Amino acid sequence: MSKKLKVLLSGGGTGGHIFPAIAIADEIKKRFSDTEFLFIGANGKMEMEKVPQAGYKIEGIDIAGIDRGNLLSNLGLPFKILKSLSRSKKIIKSFAPDFAIGTGGFASGPALYEASKMGIPIFIQEQNAHAGVTNKILSKKAKAVFTAYPQVEGFPNEKIKFLGNPIRENIISGMQETRQAKEKMGLDKDKLTILSVGGSLGSRTLNNAWRAHLAEIINKDYQLIWQTGKLDYKDIIEETKNHKSPNIQILEFIKEMETVYSAADVIVSRAGAIAISELAVAQKPVLLVPFPFAAEDHQTKNAMNLVEKDAARMVKDSEMEEKFWTTLLEICDSENIRKEMSKNLEYFAKPNAAKEIVDEIFKLM
Repeated sequence: MSKKLKVLLSGGGTGGHIFPAIAIADEIKKRFSDTEFLFIGANGKMEMEKVPQAGYKIEGIDIAGIDRGNLLSNLGLPFKILKSLSRSKKIIKSFAPDFAIGTGGFASGPALYEASKMGIPIFIQEQNAHAGVTNKILSKKAKAVFTAYPQVEGFPNEKIKFLGNPIRENIISGMQETRQAKEKMGLDKDKLTILSVGGSLGSRTLNNAWRAHLAEIINKDYQLIWQTGKLDYKDIIEETKNHKSPNIQILEFIKEMETVYSAADVIVSRAGAIAISELAVAQKPVLLVPFPFAAEDHQTKNAMNLVEKDAARMVKDSEMEEKFWTTLLEICDSENIRKEMSKNLEYFAKPNAAKEIVDEIFKLM
């Protein structure tokens, strides 16, 4: 490439928006090491910390979403939007990118809107099965919309490229043989092993389910890797001290996800977009319990895409007491069901998502 490439990226608020943007930047950097990158994020949000940690420069704008819990606090929102549009325009004019990529979140709205107004080509990466409001509006101006599901309501069909969500490299390259991973974790390699993951803070719904069924897990001689998150960890350790069993591993946080995914025979998880993309690559039978308060209930929509292809089972928060244990047993007690689910997950597995997204960007440019 004769001139130095300049790429603008914007996305944030949650790791699900931030990490795909970083993965795409990393892939471009692999190909053109002298590329200049600039991220636009929302002041006070986690991208302002995570993006510099990944080695990229970021500029902050003052933007927030609608506060549905306190409508009066939204009175200043129009002024924030105008201010963020003006600030985005100045940043983009000064940086002069060749193209812009948005991965969702508050900041990507003003950033990509202003970029498109200046005639800069824009691309969108949507992680969920249901399009976010920001991305829906921007899709009309985008050259392409990269999705993790074949059809996403709210986007023009002709712009959708079903290429998956970029996920952590160690999940792609670090998967191990199941029995070997169990041994590495100090587990019995011949016993059925369940992994429960509820995100870094944990899921109280999942934690309460294991509290209720711990004796049955021990009785069935299943092994459980239980990631509690930090909110409940100390209480759970205290509550379970009388249930000491080599079959139960209680962890606050899991660093080597590739090892625990590998060790699991069955996985119980929330249905966040990136979690589902990782689970599809791991190709282990999965029981999804969507977080019911996610924006526009997108976790349920994510889960339903897998359920409809017999690639997962789902239990809603409101149905946990009556359905969780029976649904889990249905999966654990049938090797045929587990094999079928693993096979069907292959459809959603996109380990080369970042590479293929970048290929498509350069093809369209």
